[in-house]
Amino acid sequence: MSISKIFFICAFFIYSGLNAQYQIKELTAQKGVSIRAMSVPSAKVIWASGSKGMVAKSTNEGISFEWMQVKGYEKRDFRAMHAWNDQEAILVAVAAPAIILKTIDGGASWNKVYENADTSMFLDALHFSDENNGTVIGDPIDGHLFILTTNNKGASWVKMPNAYFKSDLNNGEAFFASSNSNLIHIGKELVFVTGGLSSRLWKNGVAEALPLLQGTSSTGANSIAISPNGNRIIIVGGDFANDKLATNNIVGFKLFQTPNSEVKHLAKKQLVWEQLSLGNPNGYKSSVEFIDNNRIITCGTSGVDLSKDKGASWEKISELSFHIVKKHPTKNAIYLAGGGGRISFVEL
Repeated sequence: MSISKIFFICAFFIYSGLNAQYQIKELTAQKGVSIRAMSVPSAKVIWASGSKGMVAKSTNEGISFEWMQVKGYEKRDFRAMHAWNDQEAILVAVAAPAIILKTIDGGASWNKVYENADTSMFLDALHFSDENNGTVIGDPIDGHLFILTTNNKGASWVKMPNAYFKSDLNNGEAFFASSNSNLIHIGKELVFVTGGLSSRLWKNGVAEALPLLQGTSSTGANSIAISPNGNRIIIVGGDFANDKLATNNIVGFKLFQTPNSEVKHLAKKQLVWEQLSLGNPNGYKSSVEFIDNNRIITCGTSGVDLSKDKGASWEKISELSFHIVKKHPTKNAIYLAGGGGRISFVEL
């Protein structure tokens, strides 16, 4: 046997061994359905939503799922959602007319809590900062950012005034409805990321350029996540039209408070963002999640990547395509969801 053949066999087993330790188990699937949103409010409860008006729910940690098609909305794509428990959940449909639905009976019925018939509407993502306060973000309308807020658990929604935004949108700057994860809250501060011809980080209405792929409609930031201790931010994206490209697809920041000695003249400390030096995951990524303060998981059509060192380096653990990743609330494990209505689970 040649040396080259021996090397190939050894390399194959080493590669297989590295990936074999992460066994991705498919929990459910639904042909023709693309899942773009998932909410895991407790150890037992999982919700997911996507195209064809479809919603999936498990109340036994994914052992079984109930699939339901929301009556009257069979052609809608629910790319954003939030669940409080097994009975209460919110759905957001992309495209016009803009629709937000809420259930309080586990999905048996859905009440329309918001509608906007403007043909330019396209709602992208939803995030709740606490039990009652939530934000829905949508593509620009007449050149202005479109953001809705609620303070009553989604029972009603109001548009955020244009005066809140101190920066103007650039030409071709918008949002991706790829994984319901392009906005977060840091305390009361709303933080979100844009993509397209410009990719920027927005904090309290002020935008800053991101060193990510941008310049075309398929490039830019897709997802943002904050570490459990609140000290780090990770943003992922890339180019979904060229999903194997593994350059400028991630940026991270360390967050810290300005020392008291430096802000004696201020009423409160200021939050400082310091850019981190990170390695690149493999290809375009649509969703990112912290497992703990050191480990980060990210996924996309290019596969699933894991970092054990705060993003300094990455290991591809699966070639499988997924749109969204969510951490299990109590275990060192994650849920993944994507095309074909696939919802999967893997312990890390």
